[in-house]
Amino acid sequence: MPHSTTTNGRADTPRQLFFQTPEQRTALARQRFFDEGERPSGLVGEAVIQSWLRCASAQQRPVETVSFEQVTRSRAHASLNRNRQLLQAGNLELNNMEAALAGTDCRVLLTDAHGVVIHATELPQSSQQPLLKTASRVGVNLTETQIGTSAPGIVVRTGEASTVTGAEHFFQCLQTLHCAAAPIRDIHGQLAGVLDISIEAGRFQFDAASVVSLYATTIENRLLQLQSVEHLVLHFQASPTLLGTPLEALAGIDSSGRVLWLNGVGRRLTGCRMDGHHTVDEVFGGALDKLLALPRHAQALTLRLPNGLSVWVTGTLTARDGTDFRHAVVVPPAAPAEAAAPDHGPAMSSEPEPTAAPHPPAMAGGSTQAATLLDHKQRLIETTLAACGGNIAKAARALGVSRGMLYRRLQKAPGADGAS
Repeated sequence: MPHSTTTNGRADTPRQLFFQTPEQRTALARQRFFDEGERPSGLVGEAVIQSWLRCASAQQRPVETVSFEQVTRSRAHASLNRNRQLLQAGNLELNNMEAALAGTDCRVLLTDAHGVVIHATELPQSSQQPLLKTASRVGVNLTETQIGTSAPGIVVRTGEASTVTGAEHFFQCLQTLHCAAAPIRDIHGQLAGVLDISIEAGRFQFDAASVVSLYATTIENRLLQLQSVEHLVLHFQASPTLLGTPLEALAGIDSSGRVLWLNGVGRRLTGCRMDGHHTVDEVFGGALDKLLALPRHAQALTLRLPNGLSVWVTGTLTARDGTDFRHAVVVPPAAPAEAAAPDHGPAMSSEPEPTAAPHPPAMAGGSTQAATLLDHKQRLIETTLAACGGNIAKAARALGVSRGMLYRRLQKAPGADGAS
């Protein structure tokens, strides 16, 4: 119920304590912030308040008219070139997302790390969405400095997921818009892009924040793997049914056994914050040569992490030249080719073949002599070639590369005399 206060014997304007709708709370927040100069804590989210403060500090006025301006053609072209991997990672998921939202009047926008649109849903000519029609163009700048408070603008500024509805937009002319956005990060943990769902002249009839987060996570996972050529990529989860889904954990490991990156799920499962240099032994409790065996197995194996949690794990390893080590031929332990290569360390194919274990830990422990990715690749090439009886063409097919590529790799091998 409303109540009033008295200052120097004069009754102030009554203030309502309870509100039935979010629109009422937002309206009061705008009144307190823009008219009374008060901080509307508790009425709108802190991210929106901080954005309003930044916009006000930049001398923006809520009554101004906003136009969705495109950056210069050269800048837009440069952004598209820089973000080819991001667009490649999002190609399938953006199509799936737009198909899923086709009956909702929602539009999908993907921006680069600086808020410039690099993909937008094409609107039909008959669409009654004038604001989204101008916003849904490649090259439009959606940062706070251009259009004030919005979900993609907040994500660009803070790196955190955001939802901005109706009157939470700083500018009054944008209050028919509702948007939800989520970040996409690269292997360095830096913001690579922002995925956004927007609708005009109507509210979301579903949990837009959850939907955009799901697709952003899927695109991010694809981007991390695209950027991890020459890395061993681990896929793991506490339940094997979650492998290959947006809920799987991912990790990238370099040739020295250093964990270069973990996605969000990976950090939560391992407890590793990636605040320093971490080795596979510290994060996964196993030697690198044991983890390097994972790409040879079609089934997930179990691994007990140092924190005690048991997870199911698979691995992928693709060379920069396209060699696919998942399809390498394994030479039996008694093969002469294995006995002839003692100087390369313990050959992976000479180890007992691990099998998918119903109970962990299937991979605990391991050799004290860690192999490098380079050793692993060369050894697989040698064993595949031996298994194919020295037939270059057959070995190239098994590895998924051309004969010329395989020749070049063999010539670069230690001790090669350069003859083909």
